[in-house]
Formats: sequence, structure tokens, C-alpha cells
Amino acid sequence: MIVHFPIALVLAGFLSDIIGLVTKKVFFRQAALYLLLLGTAGTVGAYLSGDAAGEGMEEGSLGKALELHEQAALITLWVTLAAALFRLGAEFLKNNNRVVKIVAMLLFAMSTVAVSRTGYLGGQLVYRHAAGVELGIPDFQIAPTDESAEKAGD
Repeated sequence: MIVHFPIALVLAGFLSDIIGLVTKKVFFRQAALYLLLLGTAGTVGAYLSGDAAGEGMEEGSLGKALELHEQAALITLWVTLAAALFRLGAEFLKNNNRVVKIVAMLLFAMSTVAVSRTGYLGGQLVYRHAAGVELGIPDFQIAPTDESAEKAGD
């Protein structure tokens, strides 16, 4: 469940940042910062829970797909952390320099691409390789029919 938070929060934050850039409204820029911070926290949680969930699944094609996803998740973690720290630093220092804004936007864009790629690879793990999918066969109780009950009584 945790993996959906960074996807939603980082993408919504980036969209908010673009809206803030176009409309020049402070609300959207501030919302983007908070969404980035929450998305970064979600990224850390998703990385840690995914790392624990992937233990013991290193065999065959699933192992290769899992390794790709794991690498993408690590890149996402570092890029998102860098974007959040850079943006926080710029806010803290009240630096509204054009170059700082461009670098912040590029880091945020890289985070968005990274989280999207990681999410795509995670979806492939589930829907193509059935990783983490438990196939349970229902326990059906076959009720005796009238005919079988008569035979049992004979």
C-alpha cells in the first residue's frame, strides 16, 4: 500500500510546481514543496518496505525484473531526496534566483520520471510476473446430492 504514496504525491507535487510556475501563484509553489516532502517520506517508506518484501525472490526472470525495479527504486530514493533537500535549502535561504528555480524544477522533474519508471517496473512485477500475488485455491465443500446420500445409506 505504501508504494502508491510517492507516486501520487510526487506527481501531484510536480504538477502543482508547474502550475505555480505558469500562474506565478505562491500557493501552488508552497503546495508543491509540501507534496515533495511528503512524497519523499513516502519514497523512503516504500523503498524500505519493498526491500523487505523482495527478500528471497532472486531466481529466474522474476529475479532479473526485481533487480531492475530495485535499482530504479534506489535511484528514485536518491533523486527525490536530493530534490527535497535542494528545495528545502532554497526555501530556507529565501533564494529566489532564477538558476536555483531551474535546478529545483529539473530535480523535481527527474524525481517524477524516476518514480514513474519505478512504478511501471513495480507494476510489471505484479501483473507480468505475479510477484507477491498469493494464489489461494478456495476450500470448496461438496455437498452430497440426494443420489449420493441414498447410495451412502445403502
